[in-house]
Amino acid sequence: MPTTSAATSAATADPPKRSAVRSLLRLWPYVRPIRTRLFSAAFVAIVASCVGLVIPLVLKWMVDGPVAGRDPGGVWLGALYLLLLGLAEAGLFGLRRWLVARPLASVEASMRADLFRHLQRLPIAFHDKWASGQLLSRGTTDLMLLRMFLAFPLTFLLVNGVTILVGMIILLAQEWTLGLVLLAPVVPMVIVCSLFERRYAAVARRAQDQVGDLTTVVEESVLGVRIIKGFGRHRSQARAFHELAHRLRGTELGKAKLLAAIWAVIVLLPELTIGAALVLGTVQVADGALSAGTLVLFLSTALALRWPVESIGFLLAMSQEAATATERYFEVLDAEPESSDAAAPGKPSDVVALGKPSDAAALDKPPTGSLSTGLRFEGVEFRYPDAAPDAPPALARIDLHIRPGETMALVGATGSGKTTLTALVPRLHETTGGRITLDGEDITAMPRERLRELVAVAFEEPTLFSASVGENVLMGAEHATADDLRRALAVAQADFVHALPHGTHTQVGEQGLSLSGGQRQRLALARAVVGKPRFLVLDDPLSALDVHTEALVEAALREVLAGTTALVVAHRPSTVLLADRVALLSGGRITAVGTHQELLRDNAEYAWLMSGADETVDGLSYVKEDR
Repeated sequence: MPTTSAATSAATADPPKRSAVRSLLRLWPYVRPIRTRLFSAAFVAIVASCVGLVIPLVLKWMVDGPVAGRDPGGVWLGALYLLLLGLAEAGLFGLRRWLVARPLASVEASMRADLFRHLQRLPIAFHDKWASGQLLSRGTTDLMLLRMFLAFPLTFLLVNGVTILVGMIILLAQEWTLGLVLLAPVVPMVIVCSLFERRYAAVARRAQDQVGDLTTVVEESVLGVRIIKGFGRHRSQARAFHELAHRLRGTELGKAKLLAAIWAVIVLLPELTIGAALVLGTVQVADGALSAGTLVLFLSTALALRWPVESIGFLLAMSQEAATATERYFEVLDAEPESSDAAAPGKPSDVVALGKPSDAAALDKPPTGSLSTGLRFEGVEFRYPDAAPDAPPALARIDLHIRPGETMALVGATGSGKTTLTALVPRLHETTGGRITLDGEDITAMPRERLRELVAVAFEEPTLFSASVGENVLMGAEHATADDLRRALAVAQADFVHALPHGTHTQVGEQGLSLSGGQRQRLALARAVVGKPRFLVLDDPLSALDVHTEALVEAALREVLAGTTALVVAHRPSTVLLADRVALLSGGRITAVGTHQELLRDNAEYAWLMSGADETVDGLSYVKEDR
């Protein structure tokens, strides 16, 4: 369990450099379906703001008219106008909110669905490099920021801009000299906002990446709570969390300082200019060059423009946060998904759509026109994408033939490449050389859905989901029946599920941690065999079982293996004995192939791997050397 921060992925460490506007424009495909309501909401908000600017005109009329002429009826009429204008403004802003609420929730839901769908299509190499917390924060916090941006800053940057423009036109039309006074701070404010935008963009990105790191630590601490408690590491985990939280706090304080600085400038300059305009206007009224009503209109309009001007700071801040959230979102969406499933030129496509029973039945026989030749590795090579250029490949020149109906055990020392080799069959990783065929058909020419219907897998580390026992097992075959489920549980010696509170409907909890390791492994094995696959890949599927349960599982598994072509990673002699032949993998190469007895007699490395303390194989006792 790592106690340091979850490192930000290489992809996020050096984000692409682009302007906030260019980043936000990438949201257009999601906004386009709701553009009518969004533009209508913006138009309604602009009308509401302009209605607010009519109020100073009414005040001018009241001061220069009924008030100056001591007409109480005119004053009451003016008050009625002001009330109606206030109600209209409030109603229009309420209408704007109603117009955007539901559509923006749909946009967020659509973006989240696209992100989740894309994550399922990304190769294993991508998930190996990215911290889960970084992905989680993109699907939650970042999308929330984008929804808030579309609901408020996007609209009000436009609305406030139009409001300021209309307000300045009114002021210049009433008294151009005072209007020019208020225009004086425009140039310094533009310069300050430009500097603020660049600096805030960097700190906003850093804060959002740190949120992802913090999310990763919290997630790992929750999932690994048994390890933390078992080794008494709660204090070190708390220190790691505190360090990340403190770092995030410092970044957020930096954001607050930048926002405070821009806010101070944006508030101070307009206040100074309004004060200067008030003094100048009062002098003009005293000299008779300006009416009192015009001065009231001028000051009322200037004060009405304070909010649109002062809001520029936090609207820019929210826009920058939305721009960085957009970058982070599309960093994942821009990642290259698994290669195309199109059939190779000159080969039949054999497209099989999931969810069609007739197609599932077609999987029970080899492709038309091909011979049942089993599973072949022909000159297969594999190199991890992030490996050093001069590093040797993880697998080199793998030539291996598993005949139809044969079970091949794959044996090798730790790190020899066994798990990597098994991951190539269902294309969890892509070969970098050579090819793999199933009954003569290159797996790269098959649609992935069809390939993964043909090949079932069970991994050494079983993964269960927060679902019922039955749902976890039936993930291995979408159209399996209740009888198939019972048969698979019997093969895996997983009859313990019938003693659970709700039988196969019992919820196993997150990661299946409510079950023991052996129980989880048996359910994973049941998931692999429930669909009666033509090809079976098992990565040391019995490692967590006790010897008595293992013997029962092996006895039931022999019947399953008799009707399928299987590749089984094995560490124990008892598991090897399930196989017809054995392949020895050493240093990324197949160095020997033969029966268990042949290799045990003729290959020293294999004999040492199969040796164990007081373990008897075929009546011979082998004692592991102390090396």
